[in-house]
Amino acid sequence: MRNVSAVIRAVSSTGVRRPQAPGIPVRATSLTASSAPERGRRFPSSFRSPPPASLRGATLRAKMSLFGAASGFGTGGASMFGSAAADNHNPMKDIEVTSSPDDSIGCLSFSPPALPGNFLIAGSWANDVRCWEVQDSGQTIPKAQQMHTGPVLDVCWSDDGSKVFTASCDKTAKMWDLNSNQAIQIAQHDAPVKTIHWIKAPNYSCVMTGSWDKTLKFWDTRSSNPMMVLQLPERCYCADMIYPMAVVATAERGLIVYQLENQPSEFRRIESPLKHQHRCVAIFKDKQNKPTGFALGSIEGRVAIHYINPPNPAKDNFTFKCHRSNGTNTSAPQDIYAVNGIAFHPVHGTLATVGSDGRFSFWDKDARTKLKTSEQLDQPISACCFNHNGNIFAYASSYDWSKGHEFYNPQKKNYIFLRNAAEELKPRNKK
Repeated sequence: MRNVSAVIRAVSSTGVRRPQAPGIPVRATSLTASSAPERGRRFPSSFRSPPPASLRGATLRAKMSLFGAASGFGTGGASMFGSAAADNHNPMKDIEVTSSPDDSIGCLSFSPPALPGNFLIAGSWANDVRCWEVQDSGQTIPKAQQMHTGPVLDVCWSDDGSKVFTASCDKTAKMWDLNSNQAIQIAQHDAPVKTIHWIKAPNYSCVMTGSWDKTLKFWDTRSSNPMMVLQLPERCYCADMIYPMAVVATAERGLIVYQLENQPSEFRRIESPLKHQHRCVAIFKDKQNKPTGFALGSIEGRVAIHYINPPNPAKDNFTFKCHRSNGTNTSAPQDIYAVNGIAFHPVHGTLATVGSDGRFSFWDKDARTKLKTSEQLDQPISACCFNHNGNIFAYASSYDWSKGHEFYNPQKKNYIFLRNAAEELKPRNKK
C-alpha cells in the first residue's frame, strides 16, 4: 500500500506512479532480510481458470479445524508449515496464503456471512485482484483472478457474496461477478479511485467510490452515470461504511461523516483529532450493533477513537500511540511508523492495527489497553481484515513505500498470513 499523499515513482509496465510517504518514519531503521528471499512465483493456472459455476457450492472438507468454532489452532498460531524461515518473514508462525501477489498488497477483504465458507480477496500493485477459498483446516485454494490496468487500491463485497467491487489507479471501479468470473467497469473518475464500498439500504443499493479527484460518487451498477456526486474538500485518502453511516478522511486532515438513509448526504464535518496525515479509518458499533463512531489512524503512529454523539466528548474521545519503537512511555528518541490499517473484531468489538514497523497489535478500546503485539516481520504490514465471525485475522506483509524507493527490493516476496483470532481478541475482564 502506498501512501496516497505521495511523491510519485514510476511503474514502468503501467505508467502508474507510486506514492512515497512524506517524512516518515521519523528515525526508522531499515528492515532488512538476513537471507535473500525467493522471487515471486508465476501465478498458477488454477488462478487463471474460471471458478466453479458458483462459489456458493464450495464445501469445507477439512479433517481438522483450525478456524472453526472448536479451534485446534491455539492462541500461539501454530503453523502447519513448520517453523518460520531464517529471514524472519513469518515470526508469528501463522499460515501462509498460497500464491500471494507479485507486488505490494494494498487491500484485503473476507466474504460476508451470506456466502458459505470463507473467501479472501486481495488487491495489489501488480494490477490484479485474487480470490482464495480458506478452508477450516487453514488450507488456502486459489480460485480466480481479475485484472485492472493500474494498481488496485481497494476491494469490497456485495452483501450476498456474489460480487466483488474493485477500485484502481486506472481511474475506474469494476464489478466482478464470481459466478461467471466476468468483470465489468461500473465507475469512472478523473483520478485514481482510492476507496470502494457497497451500500445496501432498504430503498436503494449502490456502490460508493472515493477518489483523488476530490469527489465521492454513488453508482447504480446498471448505469454508466453516477446516481449522485458529492464534492470533497480534498483528495479521498480512506473511507469506511456501515449502514447508515459513512466516514471519509481526506488530504489536509479533512474528516466528513455521511448519513445514508433515504439518500446519502453530509451529516457533519469534524475537526481532525490527529495532527498528521490520515492513513486509515474504520467504523465501530455499539452494543445494539449500530455504528456509533470510528477509529482513525495517521502516519504518525497514532490512532484516534472518536464517537459521533458521545455523552461526554472530552472524556469519551481519545487518541493513543502505536507502532513506535522503544515503547511509548520513554524519553528516548522513538522510531515512528505509519498505521496502515485498522479492523474491528465483528464479535468482540476490539480492534487490530497494522503498521509500517512490521507489527500487528490488538487493542481493547473500552478498557483502553493493549491486548497483544506481534513479533516484528521483516517488512511492513500493509493491510488487514477479519472474517465475518472473527475467527480469522488476515494480514499482508509487503513494502508500503513509507521509506522511499531506496528501500524497495523488487525480489522481496509478498505474503498474506492467516491467524486464529477467536481468543486473542477477547476483551479484558473489567475489574
